[in-house]
Amino acid sequence: MKNVSKLAKSAKIIWQTCFSHKNLWVTNTLTCGTLFAVGDVIQQQAERVRGVHAYHDWPRTGRLFVVGLSQGPPHHIFYLWLDKLLPQKTAKTVFKKILMDQFIAAPFFAVTFFLMAGLLEGKDLPSAWQEFKTKFPAVYMFDWIIWPPSQAINFLYVPTQYRVLYVNAVTVLWDVFLSHMKHYDQHVGAVVYESSEVTVGATCKDEAHNGAREHSCHKQL
Repeated sequence: MKNVSKLAKSAKIIWQTCFSHKNLWVTNTLTCGTLFAVGDVIQQQAERVRGVHAYHDWPRTGRLFVVGLSQGPPHHIFYLWLDKLLPQKTAKTVFKKILMDQFIAAPFFAVTFFLMAGLLEGKDLPSAWQEFKTKFPAVYMFDWIIWPPSQAINFLYVPTQYRVLYVNAVTVLWDVFLSHMKHYDQHVGAVVYESSEVTVGATCKDEAHNGAREHSCHKQL
């Protein structure tokens, strides 16, 4: 029991240190990056179950971790500013906060997500911008489904210092969706490539089985 008490006390101290005013922006940044990566890991596991990939793409997860780190400080600043601008917790104030979140924060974080993720993939800026324009309508529609009710709880009941943590917790589901939206159109090429590998391999085996002369098989890309 004494060890459990010490462990609980240490955990409380760490929690208070992480969410102190001095360290809050670091905590928010790290949790944002970490949960972006967690969302991608979950999405990739789902893709593997469906047979889209045979292995986990860790560089992709790393890129989304970096994107998450880049979005941590803006999240931190935005919610502090919003609470200072509209400190009340009345229904009218919460409604205003939700509208500001949807019309200011949501488009900003969507465009920065697609642009930075695209640039980290090696795309040029026009290509990343085109991807954003193509995928934003679906992303923004889902944004209106998940975030207004989530933010109503956030603005009514969650203390200011835990706002970004709460948002990041909900964001795990959101990040799974973003990871899907970012990469779903890359799956077609991967499936075609893997299928062509299987076809080539099968052809070579059939020829060998039928007594064809020895030869080496090369994938024509």
